[in-house]
Amino acid sequence: MDIRDAVEADLPEIVEIYNTTIPYQTVTADLEPVTVESRRDWFHSHKPGKRPLWVVESEGKVVAWLGFKSFYGRPAYETTAELSVYVSPDYRHKGIGRMLVQEAIAHSPAFGIKTLLGFIFAENVPSLCLFERLGFQRWGYLPKVAEFGKIERDLVILGLRLS
Repeated sequence: MDIRDAVEADLPEIVEIYNTTIPYQTVTADLEPVTVESRRDWFHSHKPGKRPLWVVESEGKVVAWLGFKSFYGRPAYETTAELSVYVSPDYRHKGIGRMLVQEAIAHSPAFGIKTLLGFIFAENVPSLCLFERLGFQRWGYLPKVAEFGKIERDLVILGLRLS
């Protein structure tokens, strides 16, 4: 499996992987599937060497992705980035998410990033465990900030200071 910078031709597979998580209501706050067109600007907001979007490819197919997102959009937060990690259902629990986050940690200083964040629903125990095993600590807890019909979800903010 290879990690590489995403290209626009990967966007349909990236969207497909993302959309597989929506029904769980524990991974993303989207309530309906997104479209390739609706994610085009998001895709172009990622810049290799600063805020990349990586994909993991296996046998010519994108099976996972990781994106770096600027935190809060203000200049003083330039050295902080939020990570998003999504893995195709057939490839979950095989260490791919761990590999991606480890690579993100290793390459962040080269992107000028000193602090990494993860925003994870409290019910998403596998993701919480993954980030915590890699050194992230719980920095914040926002109770009942997301609503999925009658279900309210808590959000955990995890952080890792790199320098």
